Amino acid sequence: MPSIIRQIPLASATHHHSHDFHQIVITLRGSSEFEIEGLGGRVNAFSGCIVPANHEHYYSGNGHNRQLILDLPEDAPALTGENRELVALFDAPRFFALDNALRHYLAFMESELAQDFDTSDVSFQQDRLAATLLGSLKARLGTTQGAAQQRLDLSRIDRFIRQHLADELRVADLARLACLSEAHFSDCFRAQTGLSPWQYVKRQRLHAARQLILQSRLPLTDIAIQTGFANQSALSHAFRRSYGLSPRKLRQCDAPPVTANASKRPLGPLAGQQKLH
Repeated sequence: MPSIIRQIPLASATHHHSHDFHQIVITLRGSSEFEIEGLGGRVNAFSGCIVPANHEHYYSGNGHNRQLILDLPEDAPALTGENRELVALFDAPRFFALDNALRHYLAFMESELAQDFDTSDVSFQQDRLAATLLGSLKARLGTTQGAAQQRLDLSRIDRFIRQHLADELRVADLARLACLSEAHFSDCFRAQTGLSPWQYVKRQRLHAARQLILQSRLPLTDIAIQTGFANQSALSHAFRRSYGLSPRKLRQCDAPPVTANASKRPLGPLAGQQKLH
């Protein structure tokens, strides 16, 4: 299947979904909000994000905005044949900013997309444009040599994550702690932990949420916000994928059983009812 390149605004209301193709989203005007499996935040003009296939993501636009979106099936020419190494870009979600050279290429892409090509040539041209952009991004975000030799202070990173669970966490925030570029930090982190930074942050958020569900009676909406999820729905989805049950079900399973004697006591206004949020 061919790649598809489109330009659209994003609505201000938050939406979420996942899809079976890879995606790159670049903000051309205004700004947007993206959260990909628990990691993300605001994407300003001439910045973007990489959304791997089958990754749940939440998104919305801020004000008057315009987005360049590349939909990239795994069998697209931009990711197969001589371009097959470019699929490595989608190993994990990532956020990036365009340098001056890429901004110029973006302007060229826009002018090419505005051309009145024959229908038979449109798909071919879009894959050529997509492959050039992907190659340029890979050259800038690719693996840094010697990454495995540098050890990160994971205890410091853990403390920072715990202190900022409710905030917009990006790889850049964690890389800054180690005084490394995002690409170098990501490579070091994966070499040391076996996880990408976003996977690690998501695991920390889920663990914190699980502890709050079991040890408090906070509403699930509050727990989601405190642990960095966009809303209760995002928390529930991530919970089911990681633990095999919903936060509500976990709380029900952990509730103390009602004894025979307790069942004979007079019922108060809320007795016999367990308020679940």
